[in-house]
Amino acid sequence: MNSMFENELNYSANKYRTPDGAPTDIVIFTILSKEKNKVKKSLPSRELYVMLIQRNIWPYERKWALPGGFTRETETVYSCAERELKEETGVDLAHLEYFNVYSDPGRDPRGWIISHAFLALVNENVLENRRAAVDASEVRLYTVNEALSLDLAFDHRQILQDALQRIRQRMLTTTIAKEFLPEEFTIGELYQVIQTVVPEFEEKNFIRKITSTQSRKGIIEEVKDRNGSLELSNRYSQRAAQLYRFTDLEPQLSIYS
Repeated sequence: MNSMFENELNYSANKYRTPDGAPTDIVIFTILSKEKNKVKKSLPSRELYVMLIQRNIWPYERKWALPGGFTRETETVYSCAERELKEETGVDLAHLEYFNVYSDPGRDPRGWIISHAFLALVNENVLENRRAAVDASEVRLYTVNEALSLDLAFDHRQILQDALQRIRQRMLTTTIAKEFLPEEFTIGELYQVIQTVVPEFEEKNFIRKITSTQSRKGIIEEVKDRNGSLELSNRYSQRAAQLYRFTDLEPQLSIYS
């Protein structure tokens, strides 16, 4: 047997340098809505926010950062992200997805730290009673623009920029808008949520395309009562508007069709 090749008999982990930690960093997005003080009914103002924590330990003590934590030997990176999300927001079920790994040498003064980044979409109602975890002195929601203007810890500004790019792409190609909406909503609310995340989005024929175009038809459906009559709402308009809800159908769109 050629001793140059590793096998179960001669392999030793001591031959290799392993990272000093594999944390998960989580970009937690929410959309906050604010009712307008007007006599005439209208949609509330909506803005995209991100959750930040103020660190109270070294390194970057007192700096604002994304929430996260080190992966334990007994869990996967994804389960670590789920645990950290639960600790920060109190929710078990939320849209959580992996989007990148960050491994630049020197990114963390604690050593060779490779971070796995996730983004989470959490409804604003869930974050009402949020509180700081043990490694943070404060937790706060910032508008995305405010957060990007801060001198964030580690390489968290880059992570936030990448997450923002991902959520904007996903907002236009998937049904993740549902995470920021009530179960039943109007077309106007859906359109506004999309524009909140993707400000440049504009589609004059939005209603027709979302309800009639063959590749999109079936993504949402009209809400009906027990008798089969259409459910309407005039919460944000003088004239009652049709209520819709998302189905379980995910769009299968292609750049070639």
